[in-house]
Amino acid sequence: MEFTKLGNSALNVSKVCLGTMTYGDQNTEAEAHEQLDYALARGINFIDTAEMYPVPPKADTYTRTESMVGTWLKKQPRDKIILAGKVSGPRRGLDWIRGGPPSLDRANIRAAIEGSLQRLQTDYIDLYQLHWPERNVPMFGQYQFDPAGEFESGVYQQGEQKAWVSIQNQLETLAELVQEGKVRYVGLSNEQPWGVMEFVRIAKAYNLPHIASVQNCYNLINRGMEFGMAEVLYREQVGLLAYSPLAFGHLTAKYIDNPEAKGRVTMFLGYAQRYKKPGVFPASAAYAKLARVHGLTPTQLALSFVYHRWFVSSTIIGATTMTQLKENIDAWDTRLSPEVMQEIEHLHLTMMNPAP
Repeated sequence: MEFTKLGNSALNVSKVCLGTMTYGDQNTEAEAHEQLDYALARGINFIDTAEMYPVPPKADTYTRTESMVGTWLKKQPRDKIILAGKVSGPRRGLDWIRGGPPSLDRANIRAAIEGSLQRLQTDYIDLYQLHWPERNVPMFGQYQFDPAGEFESGVYQQGEQKAWVSIQNQLETLAELVQEGKVRYVGLSNEQPWGVMEFVRIAKAYNLPHIASVQNCYNLINRGMEFGMAEVLYREQVGLLAYSPLAFGHLTAKYIDNPEAKGRVTMFLGYAQRYKKPGVFPASAAYAKLARVHGLTPTQLALSFVYHRWFVSSTIIGATTMTQLKENIDAWDTRLSPEVMQEIEHLHLTMMNPAP
């Protein structure tokens, strides 16, 4: 395993990060602990979780993941683990999380961190991320900015504009948590270039915490990070935590080989609209064929592509079985040849970004 500094922080994170969003729904506590132990043994020191997990989010499973990670974490040397957490934002209909939550204001962020620390059985979180922006942005499968979302009426330039807590106020609350030692560094998730630049600009202007990272979707069929964001990350020293590198299993080819294969796509119907778009299946099939022609598994191709991109600080992997987890970590050792990379680019230009 290799390690890298996350953005301009002092966090030395493994290039592969273990995601935990299946713990408490698809995985039991015993299975979760087995995965965590194995990842640690393979050199992974970076664990990502969230108060909302497991996903899909449900009222009766919310917070289970953190609790399961917590019972494992209390038995580990805390300074050897880089733990990332997230506070849930508004506008997603999650009424069981602090009544909405209505905003990312001081009260909600502070309530969220206190709950997470208790469940995780730790005094601090190394990287605390805003799970998604409070303001109106396209995310989770949406791909076009809609200015009508700025207004209570849902009609552009009609009625009152929706209020949202300013980025400065959000950063001021995060700064309090850093000063109190409850958080070491702060990050964003599911953000857009404008948002990253505003967080960076305001942090510089008011001596508030600099954003260490942004956690966004990135894979062979969702390469939106390359359209504007990559330059922002480079110039502002912000690390990318790439999630969904296997596109909810689509890039493993299991749904191509068997459309009814057990997995998130078939278990949670209607979830993950990002991968319901018409170009997903043909693009996934093309990448699977490319992998097999070159003696690779589709999983190796998909993961190696993300693992070794210059702007990816760490890639978040998830698995429901130990077999999957081992294959995912083993794929770190796969390096794609210039010929394969050239063929990937040809496919990308032929069927660009089918799952934005």
